[in-house]
Parts: sequence; C-alpha cells; structure tokens
Amino acid sequence: MNYRQAIADYLPKNEQERVDQAAILSFIDNHYDVLDRSNLVAHLTSSAIIVNPTMTKVLFAHHNLYQSWGWVGGHNDGDPDLLGVALKEAEEETGVQGLVPVSSSIFMIDVIHVTNHLKHGNYVGDHLHLNVTYLLQGDETQTPRHKPDENSGVRWFTLEEALDHVSEARMKPVYRKAFEALEFYKKRP
Repeated sequence: MNYRQAIADYLPKNEQERVDQAAILSFIDNHYDVLDRSNLVAHLTSSAIIVNPTMTKVLFAHHNLYQSWGWVGGHNDGDPDLLGVALKEAEEETGVQGLVPVSSSIFMIDVIHVTNHLKHGNYVGDHLHLNVTYLLQGDETQTPRHKPDENSGVRWFTLEEALDHVSEARMKPVYRKAFEALEFYKKRP
C-alpha cells in the first residue's frame, strides 16, 4: 500500500486527527516533495510509541533538541515506507533490537509545529512535521542505549509516570492520546 493510501485509510481517533488527516492528505496532493525535508514548509515524518509486551511501560528517549523525554522517530528522507522508517529510527535511537509492530496500520496522526533551531550547526526554520506514528513492541529486558547525536538517555517508564518526565507541554496531549488508545490493544485477544 502506498503512503498516501495508508494515511487516507486511517480511522481518526478524534476531531484533531480528522483535521490533521485532511491537512496531511491535502499537502501530499499539492506537494511532490512531501517525503523530503527539502520541503521547508512541511514534510512527512514517522514516529514510534514503543511499549513492553504487557503495554504497561513505554520506552522514551531524552531528546537533545527538545530537552524532553518522548517518542522516537525521524524524517522519511524520500522513503515512502512509513512503518519501515519508524522501525529503523526506533532501533537506531534506542538500541533495542527486534522491535515488532503491534499492527502494520498507523497508530496515530499528528501535525506538529517544529520551532526554528540549530541542527549540527545549521539553521532550521520553523516548519511542520506531518507525522504518522506506529505502535511497536519491544523487549524491556534489553538494555537500551542512547544515540549521543540525538538523545542523552533512553529508558522505560510506566504509563503512569511517563508524562511527569515530558517537559514539552505541547506533546503531553499527543502522548495522553497514545496511552488512552493502548486500552484498545490491551483488550485484544
């Protein structure tokens, strides 16, 4: 399935996701370079919420850029395989091997404003991440390792304590939405 179809087929969880899904599809339809960060206005990114097998813990990284704990993921850089990018970025950023998707379907959709910053000494202007998130499962007995150029720590948090470590106020509703959605997966046989 192509990436546009995967986003179009996604069933939004709430009004925010309905609006963001429409915005993302419109942007895809009007910008040939949506998969590449050369589009300075907005581009697709793929993220991952990583949980343990019982879905009682989440694996977060402490991001150098945002100085906050949160999900992992990255730019698609031309790659239309949204899930593949989420898996690759998750393993690179956490050091946890053998991550598996709980589902091959998109878990969440969000349009996220990224404020201007310096990355590797280069100025990056304000832009939007047209973000799709996948739910991945990992082995919490593996020792995670951080990726020094991107994060300064990686650790498992219980769902109850995770939000206490997120210092980006704008991301807390995104993570709350994710944790609430986990209830559906916990009830599956």
